[in-house]
Amino acid sequence: MKIAVYGQYYKDDTREIIEKLFRVFEAHETEVIFEQRYFEALKANGIIKKAFTVFSTHDELDDVNIFISIGGDGTMLRAATYVRSKGIPIVGINAGRLGFLATVQQENIETQLPLIFTNDYKISPRTLLTLQYEGGDEQLEGLDFALNEITVSRRDTTSMITIEVKLNGDHLNSYWADGLILSTPTGSTGYSLSCGGPVMIPGANSLVITPIAPHNLNARPLVIPDDTEITMRVSSREEQHLVSLDSRIIRLDVETVLTVKKAPFKINLIEFAQEKFLDTLRKKLLWGEDKRN
Repeated sequence: MKIAVYGQYYKDDTREIIEKLFRVFEAHETEVIFEQRYFEALKANGIIKKAFTVFSTHDELDDVNIFISIGGDGTMLRAATYVRSKGIPIVGINAGRLGFLATVQQENIETQLPLIFTNDYKISPRTLLTLQYEGGDEQLEGLDFALNEITVSRRDTTSMITIEVKLNGDHLNSYWADGLILSTPTGSTGYSLSCGGPVMIPGANSLVITPIAPHNLNARPLVIPDDTEITMRVSSREEQHLVSLDSRIIRLDVETVLTVKKAPFKINLIEFAQEKFLDTLRKKLLWGEDKRN
């Protein structure tokens, strides 16, 4: 089995995580490749001393069977930019706080990770959103998709922006707000949730439109079918506004027409029986902590 390993940062507990990983790898027939910058950080800190094959682009992962992400949910989102449409299953080892995507805790690495070699796991396919607009290829460079959400927001001003939204060509609303979030079910537990949006099960065939600090308090989050084509046009006192695709931010001129729709491919996340979404949901949101439950 060929496994790719990726992380964004070197942290104090990185050594312990890598040591546990290699104990699992050595117990199974494994070929390991590292993301180049992460490998250099591990080598500089004396964690890895021998040479390994490295990768730095999506195109270098053609024969990879499993992609391991070490970090938090943000690292998982960046892992998706490497995998893209290849369908490689991603497993997240949590090196941060309890997250919804990186669900393998450090203390469980040596008990859960061997399950990938016996296919004792489930694949959780996750919907992505794509963004199109005039000149998009120049700024996005092929990374025109988001696993969590696509967000439009104001830039360099305290004034609200106006976001005109159409669904399949029909006018929905002109939102006066600080911004607007278009979220997948995966992203429903992130930015959208903090702005009052609903939690959606990962397999739901829906998207949610969540306004950010709307001027009209009756502008509420709206759940729509995920085959809906959404167009947006921003008006503002400023000449530009911001658009974010997960953690990637670009600047666009106001009045640019943005088209958002479901991507033609999905990201496959590995789910172990011991760390199901509903279990993580209860832990993260502290459901059941009330003594009355």
